[in-house]
Amino acid sequence: MYEAETWRTTKAIIQKIQVFINSYLRKTLPIRWPEAISSNQLRERTNQIPADEEIRTKRWKWMGHTLRKAPNYITRQALTWNPECQKRSGRPKNTLLGK
Repeated sequence: MYEAETWRTTKAIIQKIQVFINSYLRKTLPIRWPEAISSNQLRERTNQIPADEEIRTKRWKWMGHTLRKAPNYITRQALTWNPECQKRSGRPKNTLLGK
């Protein structure tokens, strides 16, 4: 999973990712309708870990990598970034006509 460490993780997103991975593992291994196996058996057969564990390990690795950077790097500054002004709520006042 490319750049999974920055993804937002909710239960619904994790479930969708896991369904996608399972469906493509079933297509890669020729597992058709009569041979029904569970997702756990599929992961055991392919030596895969669940998607939430993989994202969690990638996130911890990325966090350690970021914390080893110098304090002036932008990725390190993004961890403690606090915007000083708040964004205005509502629809933007600018239009194409400039009114």
